[in-house]
Amino acid sequence: MFDVILERLVNQCPGSLGALIMGFDGIGIDEYVIDHADLDLSQVGIEYSHVIKEIRNASEILKIGNLLEVSIKTEEYYVIIQTLTEEYFVALVIKRSGNFGKGRYLLLRESFELTQALS
Repeated sequence: MFDVILERLVNQCPGSLGALIMGFDGIGIDEYVIDHADLDLSQVGIEYSHVIKEIRNASEILKIGNLLEVSIKTEEYYVIIQTLTEEYFVALVIKRSGNFGKGRYLLLRESFELTQALS
């Protein structure tokens, strides 16, 4: 089920290299990566899961509401992370030449179905 949603997400967003569902503990649930992507998506998810946990904790300490989304922009990629539940998030990696706005929209659109599939 997850693989179908992740594949649809990646294929509908120009410039996407892959998407994954992962726990905040760094344990991956599922991922979809395009064939020619030179990227270890699991490693990206593991490393950013630690950062996201810290941001989430800071939001709780500051009492500014639950963390919903984080966007990371590097020289080569956009990494958009959307929280699904208290335990899980979905991340989409897009080349800088890709469509960041459409990626955010698609993540929002697919997050309901992904959350339902997790329960």
